[in-house]
Amino acid sequence: MVAAATWRRQEVTRTTVVLAAVAATAVLAGGCAGSGVAAERGPGDAKVQQVPAATVTGAADALTRAGSAQVTTSMRMASGGTWLTITGTGGFDFARRRGELTLVLPKDAAGAEEHRPITELLTPGSLYMKDRGEGVPPGKWVRVDTTRLADGNLVTGGATEPLAAAELLRGARDVTYVGEEVLNGTAVRHYRGTTDIARAAGAAEPAVRGPLAAAAKGFTVTSVPFDAWLDAQGRLRQVSQQFTFGGGRGARGAGRNVTVVSTTRYDRFGTRVSVIMPRPANIWTGKIVSAHPG
Repeated sequence: MVAAATWRRQEVTRTTVVLAAVAATAVLAGGCAGSGVAAERGPGDAKVQQVPAATVTGAADALTRAGSAQVTTSMRMASGGTWLTITGTGGFDFARRRGELTLVLPKDAAGAEEHRPITELLTPGSLYMKDRGEGVPPGKWVRVDTTRLADGNLVTGGATEPLAAAELLRGARDVTYVGEEVLNGTAVRHYRGTTDIARAAGAAEPAVRGPLAAAAKGFTVTSVPFDAWLDAQGRLRQVSQQFTFGGGRGARGAGRNVTVVSTTRYDRFGTRVSVIMPRPANIWTGKIVSAHPG
Protein backbone atom coordinates (compact mmCIF):
# COMPACT_ATOMS: atom_id res chain seq x y z
CA MET A 1 0.00 0.00 0.00
CA VAL A 2 3.02 2.29 -0.27
CA ALA A 3 1.79 3.60 -3.62
CA ALA A 4 -1.66 4.43 -2.24
CA ALA A 5 -0.29 6.22 0.80
CA THR A 6 2.27 8.19 -1.17
CA TRP A 7 -0.21 9.14 -3.88
CA ARG A 8 -2.83 10.36 -1.44
CA ARG A 9 -0.39 12.57 0.39
CA GLN A 10 0.19 14.58 -2.74
CA GLU A 11 -3.28 16.01 -2.02
CA VAL A 12 -3.89 16.75 -5.66
CA THR A 13 -7.54 16.26 -4.77
CA ARG A 14 -9.47 14.67 -1.92
CA THR A 15 -12.09 13.31 -4.30
CA THR A 16 -10.81 11.76 -7.54
CA VAL A 17 -7.57 10.39 -6.07
CA VAL A 18 -9.54 7.30 -5.06
CA LEU A 19 -8.78 5.91 -8.51
CA ALA A 20 -5.11 5.64 -7.62
CA ALA A 21 -5.92 4.31 -4.15
CA VAL A 22 -8.05 1.49 -5.53
CA ALA A 23 -5.46 0.70 -8.18
CA ALA A 24 -2.75 0.47 -5.54
CA THR A 25 -4.35 -2.63 -4.06
CA ALA A 26 -3.41 -4.61 -7.15
CA VAL A 27 -0.08 -6.14 -8.14
CA LEU A 28 0.54 -6.05 -11.87
CA ALA A 29 2.01 -9.11 -13.49
CA GLY A 30 2.94 -7.39 -16.76
CA GLY A 31 3.82 -4.02 -18.27
CA CYS A 32 1.81 -1.26 -19.88
CA ALA A 33 -0.16 -2.08 -23.02
CA GLY A 34 0.97 1.16 -24.67
CA SER A 35 4.38 2.68 -25.24
CA GLY A 36 5.35 4.75 -22.23
CA VAL A 37 8.02 7.41 -21.94
CA ALA A 38 10.16 5.28 -19.65
CA ALA A 39 10.00 2.37 -22.09
CA GLU A 40 10.81 4.51 -25.13
CA ARG A 41 13.89 6.25 -23.72
CA GLY A 42 17.13 4.36 -23.89
CA PRO A 43 20.80 4.44 -24.86
CA GLY A 44 20.18 2.91 -28.29
CA ASP A 45 18.65 6.05 -29.78
CA ALA A 46 21.68 7.08 -31.83
CA LYS A 47 19.67 8.31 -34.83
CA VAL A 48 17.81 11.14 -33.07
CA GLN A 49 18.33 14.64 -34.45
CA GLN A 50 17.37 18.06 -33.15
CA VAL A 51 14.30 19.62 -34.78
CA PRO A 52 12.33 22.85 -34.21
CA ALA A 53 9.91 22.63 -31.29
CA ALA A 54 7.21 24.05 -33.58
CA THR A 55 6.96 20.59 -35.09
CA VAL A 56 4.95 19.40 -32.09
CA THR A 57 3.65 22.61 -30.48
CA GLY A 58 0.82 22.80 -33.01
CA ALA A 59 -0.51 19.34 -32.21
CA ALA A 60 -3.51 20.71 -30.30
CA ASP A 61 -4.52 22.90 -33.25
CA ALA A 62 -4.33 19.90 -35.58
CA LEU A 63 -6.63 17.90 -33.30
CA THR A 64 -9.14 20.76 -33.17
CA ARG A 65 -9.19 20.87 -36.96
CA ALA A 66 -9.77 17.10 -36.99
CA GLY A 67 -12.92 17.65 -34.94
CA SER A 68 -13.04 14.42 -32.94
CA ALA A 69 -11.48 10.98 -32.51
CA GLN A 70 -11.66 7.72 -30.69
CA VAL A 71 -9.12 7.56 -27.88
CA THR A 72 -7.52 4.97 -25.65
CA THR A 73 -5.60 5.84 -22.52
CA SER A 74 -3.15 4.21 -20.17
CA MET A 75 -1.92 5.68 -16.90
CA ARG A 76 0.94 3.95 -15.09
CA MET A 77 1.96 4.84 -11.56
CA ALA A 78 5.32 3.84 -10.10
CA SER A 79 6.02 3.94 -6.38
CA GLY A 80 7.89 1.64 -4.05
CA GLY A 81 9.05 -0.50 -6.96
CA THR A 82 5.50 -1.35 -8.10
CA TRP A 83 3.85 -0.36 -11.38
CA LEU A 84 0.06 0.08 -11.40
CA THR A 85 -1.99 0.70 -14.55
CA ILE A 86 -5.41 2.22 -15.28
CA THR A 87 -6.68 1.90 -18.88
CA GLY A 88 -9.47 3.72 -20.67
CA THR A 89 -11.37 3.78 -23.96
CA GLY A 90 -13.83 6.25 -25.44
CA GLY A 91 -14.18 9.28 -27.69
CA PHE A 92 -13.45 12.99 -27.54
CA ASP A 93 -14.89 16.00 -29.37
CA PHE A 94 -12.00 18.46 -29.65
CA ALA A 95 -14.13 21.31 -30.96
CA ARG A 96 -16.58 21.18 -28.04
CA ARG A 97 -13.94 19.88 -25.62
CA ARG A 98 -16.19 17.08 -24.40
CA GLY A 99 -15.63 13.36 -24.21
CA GLU A 100 -16.49 10.11 -22.51
CA LEU A 101 -14.11 7.44 -21.24
CA THR A 102 -14.60 4.07 -19.59
CA LEU A 103 -11.77 3.36 -17.16
CA VAL A 104 -10.72 -0.10 -16.02
CA LEU A 105 -8.75 -0.42 -12.80
CA PRO A 106 -6.10 -3.11 -12.23
CA LYS A 107 -7.06 -6.58 -11.07
CA ASP A 108 -6.00 -7.81 -7.65
CA ALA A 109 -3.06 -10.12 -7.02
CA ALA A 110 -5.23 -13.17 -7.74
CA GLY A 111 -6.37 -11.77 -11.09
CA ALA A 112 -9.90 -10.90 -9.96
CA GLU A 113 -11.72 -7.66 -10.74
CA GLU A 114 -11.86 -5.38 -7.70
CA HIS A 115 -14.05 -2.63 -9.10
CA ARG A 116 -16.54 -2.25 -11.92
CA PRO A 117 -15.44 0.02 -14.79
CA ILE A 118 -15.76 3.74 -14.10
CA THR A 119 -17.46 6.01 -16.64
CA GLU A 120 -16.05 9.52 -16.93
CA LEU A 121 -17.49 12.53 -18.73
CA LEU A 122 -14.84 15.16 -19.54
CA THR A 123 -16.24 18.67 -20.00
CA PRO A 124 -14.81 22.20 -19.74
CA GLY A 125 -14.33 22.86 -16.03
CA SER A 126 -15.94 19.65 -14.78
CA LEU A 127 -15.27 15.93 -14.50
CA TYR A 128 -18.18 13.54 -13.91
CA MET A 129 -17.60 9.97 -12.68
CA LYS A 130 -20.12 7.13 -12.52
CA ASP A 131 -19.69 3.90 -10.52
CA ARG A 132 -16.86 5.53 -8.70
CA GLY A 133 -17.41 3.39 -5.57
CA GLU A 134 -16.15 4.32 -2.12
CA GLY A 135 -19.52 5.27 -0.65
CA VAL A 136 -21.24 6.55 -3.80
CA PRO A 137 -24.53 4.72 -4.58
CA PRO A 138 -24.50 2.59 -7.76
CA GLY A 139 -25.54 4.51 -10.84
CA LYS A 140 -24.89 7.91 -9.28
CA TRP A 141 -22.45 10.46 -10.65
CA VAL A 142 -19.82 12.47 -8.80
CA ARG A 143 -18.98 15.91 -10.15
CA VAL A 144 -15.53 17.42 -9.64
CA ASP A 145 -14.71 21.06 -10.36
CA THR A 146 -11.49 20.62 -12.36
CA THR A 147 -10.64 24.31 -12.12
CA ARG A 148 -9.84 23.71 -8.45
CA LEU A 149 -7.54 20.74 -8.97
CA ALA A 150 -3.89 21.46 -8.26
CA ASP A 151 -2.77 19.30 -11.19
CA GLY A 152 -5.17 20.78 -13.74
CA ASN A 153 -6.76 17.32 -14.03
CA LEU A 154 -3.74 16.00 -15.90
CA VAL A 155 -3.57 12.85 -13.77
CA THR A 156 -6.14 12.79 -10.98
CA GLY A 157 -9.02 11.46 -13.05
CA GLY A 158 -7.01 8.37 -13.96
CA ALA A 159 -6.59 9.62 -17.54
CA THR A 160 -5.22 12.82 -19.02
CA GLU A 161 -7.86 14.74 -20.95
CA PRO A 162 -6.97 14.02 -24.62
CA LEU A 163 -6.89 17.67 -25.71
CA ALA A 164 -5.07 18.81 -22.56
CA ALA A 165 -2.33 16.30 -23.36
CA ALA A 166 -1.87 18.05 -26.71
CA GLU A 167 -2.09 21.55 -25.20
CA LEU A 168 0.72 20.57 -22.85
CA LEU A 169 2.99 20.16 -25.88
CA ARG A 170 2.79 23.92 -26.53
CA GLY A 171 5.57 24.21 -23.96
CA ALA A 172 7.83 21.76 -25.84
CA ARG A 173 11.57 22.36 -26.05
CA ASP A 174 14.71 20.36 -26.83
CA VAL A 175 12.71 18.36 -29.38
CA THR A 176 14.47 15.60 -31.28
CA TYR A 177 13.32 13.55 -34.24
CA VAL A 178 13.60 9.82 -33.57
CA GLY A 179 12.46 8.60 -36.98
CA GLU A 180 9.60 7.27 -39.08
CA GLU A 181 7.52 4.41 -37.68
CA VAL A 182 4.24 2.63 -38.29
CA LEU A 183 1.66 2.85 -35.52
CA ASN A 184 -1.53 0.81 -35.83
CA GLY A 185 -1.06 0.71 -39.59
CA THR A 186 -0.45 4.45 -39.94
CA ALA A 187 2.89 6.00 -40.95
CA VAL A 188 3.98 8.42 -38.23
CA ARG A 189 6.93 10.57 -37.25
CA HIS A 190 8.26 9.98 -33.75
CA TYR A 191 9.46 13.00 -31.76
CA ARG A 192 10.91 13.23 -28.28
CA GLY A 193 11.51 16.13 -25.96
CA THR A 194 10.58 17.93 -22.78
CA THR A 195 7.68 20.29 -22.19
CA ASP A 196 7.34 22.83 -19.42
CA ILE A 197 3.90 23.08 -17.80
CA ALA A 198 4.15 26.82 -17.04
CA ARG A 199 5.35 27.58 -20.55
CA ALA A 200 2.49 25.52 -21.98
CA ALA A 201 -0.02 27.40 -19.82
CA GLY A 202 1.15 30.70 -21.24
CA ALA A 203 0.65 29.51 -24.81
CA ALA A 204 -2.48 27.40 -24.33
CA GLU A 205 -6.01 28.21 -25.38
CA PRO A 206 -7.96 30.22 -22.75
CA ALA A 207 -10.15 27.25 -21.80
CA VAL A 208 -7.18 25.23 -20.54
CA ARG A 209 -4.82 28.04 -19.50
CA GLY A 210 -6.14 28.19 -15.92
CA PRO A 211 -5.87 24.45 -15.18
CA LEU A 212 -2.36 24.28 -16.66
CA ALA A 213 -1.28 27.31 -14.63
CA ALA A 214 -2.55 25.54 -11.50
CA ALA A 215 -0.66 22.41 -12.52
CA ALA A 216 2.53 24.43 -12.88
CA LYS A 217 2.24 25.25 -9.18
CA GLY A 218 0.96 21.85 -8.05
CA PHE A 219 3.59 19.59 -9.58
CA THR A 220 6.92 19.06 -7.83
CA VAL A 221 8.65 18.80 -11.22
CA THR A 222 7.17 21.03 -13.93
CA SER A 223 9.43 19.66 -16.67
CA VAL A 224 7.59 16.80 -18.40
CA PRO A 225 9.47 14.39 -20.71
CA PHE A 226 7.37 13.25 -23.65
CA ASP A 227 7.27 11.08 -26.75
CA ALA A 228 4.88 12.11 -29.53
CA TRP A 229 3.87 10.33 -32.74
CA LEU A 230 2.35 12.58 -35.44
CA ASP A 231 0.84 11.61 -38.79
CA ALA A 232 1.28 13.40 -42.12
CA GLN A 233 -1.45 15.92 -41.19
CA GLY A 234 0.31 16.85 -37.96
CA ARG A 235 -2.32 15.09 -35.84
CA LEU A 236 -1.27 13.25 -32.72
CA ARG A 237 -1.60 9.51 -33.05
CA GLN A 238 -0.01 8.84 -29.67
CA VAL A 239 1.60 10.86 -26.90
CA SER A 240 3.26 9.67 -23.70
CA GLN A 241 4.09 12.11 -20.89
CA GLN A 242 5.92 11.49 -17.63
CA PHE A 243 4.78 13.41 -14.56
CA THR A 244 6.63 13.49 -11.23
CA PHE A 245 5.32 14.13 -7.71
CA GLY A 246 7.34 14.49 -4.54
CA GLY A 247 6.84 12.11 -1.60
CA GLY A 248 4.26 13.24 0.93
CA ARG A 249 4.97 14.13 4.49
CA GLY A 250 4.29 11.49 7.07
CA ALA A 251 4.03 8.74 4.48
CA ARG A 252 6.14 5.63 4.67
CA GLY A 253 8.91 6.28 2.19
CA ALA A 254 8.34 10.06 2.44
CA GLY A 255 10.59 12.07 0.20
CA ARG A 256 10.50 9.56 -2.66
CA ASN A 257 9.17 10.75 -5.98
CA VAL A 258 6.08 9.19 -7.53
CA THR A 259 6.21 8.73 -11.31
CA VAL A 260 3.07 8.75 -13.47
CA VAL A 261 3.30 7.92 -17.17
CA SER A 262 0.20 8.91 -19.13
CA THR A 263 -0.25 7.60 -22.67
CA THR A 264 -3.07 8.64 -25.03
CA ARG A 265 -3.75 7.17 -28.46
CA TYR A 266 -5.92 8.84 -31.13
CA ASP A 267 -7.70 7.00 -33.95
CA ARG A 268 -10.67 7.24 -36.33
CA PHE A 269 -10.67 11.03 -36.61
CA GLY A 270 -14.03 12.58 -37.34
CA THR A 271 -15.97 9.86 -35.54
CA ARG A 272 -19.20 11.06 -33.95
CA VAL A 273 -18.89 11.60 -30.20
CA SER A 274 -22.08 12.01 -28.17
CA VAL A 275 -21.85 13.05 -24.53
CA ILE A 276 -25.09 12.87 -22.54
CA MET A 277 -24.83 14.91 -19.36
CA PRO A 278 -26.30 13.43 -16.15
CA ARG A 279 -29.47 14.86 -14.68
CA PRO A 280 -29.05 16.88 -11.47
CA ALA A 281 -31.02 14.23 -9.57
CA ASN A 282 -28.42 11.63 -10.53
CA ILE A 283 -25.46 13.60 -9.21
CA TRP A 284 -24.36 12.44 -5.76
CA THR A 285 -23.89 15.27 -3.28
CA GLY A 286 -23.54 13.16 -0.14
CA LYS A 287 -20.46 12.14 1.76
CA ILE A 288 -17.72 10.36 -0.17
CA VAL A 289 -15.97 7.64 1.80
CA SER A 290 -12.17 7.70 1.71
CA ALA A 291 -9.89 4.85 2.59
CA HIS A 292 -7.40 7.38 3.91
CA PRO A 293 -8.07 8.20 7.58
CA GLY A 294 -6.47 11.63 7.49
